[in-house]
Amino acid sequence: MKKEEIEKRVERAKALFKQGFNCSQSVFAACADIYGIEDEALALRLSASFGGGIGRMRQTCGAACGMFMLAGLENGSAIAGDAEGKKANYALVQELAAKFKEENGSLICAELLGASPKSSPEGKNFTDPTPAPRTEEYYKKRPCVEMVASAVRVYLESRDKK
Repeated sequence: MKKEEIEKRVERAKALFKQGFNCSQSVFAACADIYGIEDEALALRLSASFGGGIGRMRQTCGAACGMFMLAGLENGSAIAGDAEGKKANYALVQELAAKFKEENGSLICAELLGASPKSSPEGKNFTDPTPAPRTEEYYKKRPCVEMVASAVRVYLESRDKK
């Protein structure tokens, strides 16, 4: 994929995030059409649960989860007992995770946010499933849009190496 096409998808992912979609949705929906998922609403629903570090629990970064979902579309096995297929997919996920972590310092949402293990940058308890309102202050406190851009680039550049 040409650099311009990668950057077009990066910008699409960032725009989705700025519209209010979560990090995982933004990454996945910006690239799902590569695999024949033309229904953007379907792509957004499939990836909805992984935002905020999986269900806003601040665990594995949702942008990385969106990237891992794409990896499953790229080479995930749909054959029961396919050990080699699983191995190939897990190897790809581990490669993507290592690159994302190298670029961003962590795969853990709370660490990327610089938040304490118990509360968000706004001091909200992580067990509260209510997403923070998307304000200018929200975007200033969070690196999420950069994580979204990074995940799309990491994924598409790794795909090109094949």
